[in-house]
Amino acid sequence: MSVLNQKTIKKNISLQGIGLHSGLTANIIIKPAEPNSGIIFKRTDIKNNNIIIPNLFNVSSAVFCTTISNEYGISVSTIEHLMGALYGMSIDNALIEVDNQELPILDGSAKLFVEAITQAGIETSEAPIKVIKIEKKIEFKDGKKFISIEPSKISLDIDFELKYENELIGTQRNLIKVYESDLTEVYNSRTFCLFEDIEKLKKMGLAKGGSLENAIVVKEDVILNEEGLRNKKEFVNHKILDCMGDLYLAGHKIIGKLVCSQGGHKLTNQLLRKVFENKENFSLLEIKEKNLPYAFNNRGHLKSIA
Repeated sequence: MSVLNQKTIKKNISLQGIGLHSGLTANIIIKPAEPNSGIIFKRTDIKNNNIIIPNLFNVSSAVFCTTISNEYGISVSTIEHLMGALYGMSIDNALIEVDNQELPILDGSAKLFVEAITQAGIETSEAPIKVIKIEKKIEFKDGKKFISIEPSKISLDIDFELKYENELIGTQRNLIKVYESDLTEVYNSRTFCLFEDIEKLKKMGLAKGGSLENAIVVKEDVILNEEGLRNKKEFVNHKILDCMGDLYLAGHKIIGKLVCSQGGHKLTNQLLRKVFENKENFSLLEIKEKNLPYAFNNRGHLKSIA
């Protein structure tokens, strides 16, 4: 059976933790789903109208995290780390039940999500995957912030740069080939903030659940977390994780080359909206090939379905 067939998890995954911004305890259960279901969120603390689809047009806020809402105003926030894990682990279909407004932040990365998915096992179906192929270069600028995506033959490359005045963080850049690179360091990279920004976030009603257990805190030229960094490029690698999660709101894997400087959740969503406002910018393809060794390559048979 092809690695290019749709996948789900083999059994339920249960996790509990505190919400980074809400400070509220949340329980999630990730359940297997049938082919062509996609990723679905369900608020189990609400009885009616509680299904929320992680779609780029359902993003209701991109301030310090990604929040999606349905037409009834029911929302779930901080979905980007789990979505990044599902993207990287090639999970096409899953039902995610959560009993609160925000997913648990866990350790601030996707590490525990990936470990749980690995432990549960992955079920491969007979249904071929669908991918979004970028056909034209699209750019979006917001002051010094910049993001673009352009055609690529077979891969999704994310070339990300961040720039901070803080000397310890400084300028970091990394290029990840999502379907070819070892994503371990991306999964393991935690969210981060500057010590001087914590009070401002709390005044905004955010970061109520933040701690050194779930975020890297940088004070001048010192990392306050005793363990230090998990990898040399943890800051930019976390941004790449966020970007992967936000890109998965397109609904399918993407074939293209993305370049971003000083971006975040909002910029990624603005780029996707610009891509999908014109059907000439992309194609939706079905991939059929039973013997591919890994990811996408030019031996795969691409069949246009849109």
